Amino acid sequence: MTTTELTPIQLRDRGYAALLRDLGPVNFIRFLQQFEPGQGDYTQDRSQWLDAMTPEQIDAVIDRQRRSSNSPG
Repeated sequence: MTTTELTPIQLRDRGYAALLRDLGPVNFIRFLQQFEPGQGDYTQDRSQWLDAMTPEQIDAVIDRQRRSSNSPG
């Protein structure tokens, strides 16, 4: 059977099996969790905190985050 002959369910199941085999159970679950739908309205939430900040304040936050992610330890 080729992949063009698989039903959508069969294709999904074979894909999951391949991921599970290659990634192992823990990383397979971690991979699947990346595609879980989030909650809330990101656009509305983003507007609430961005509208309260000046561009300079946003730049300062980005700079702090970059420095902390590049610091050793």
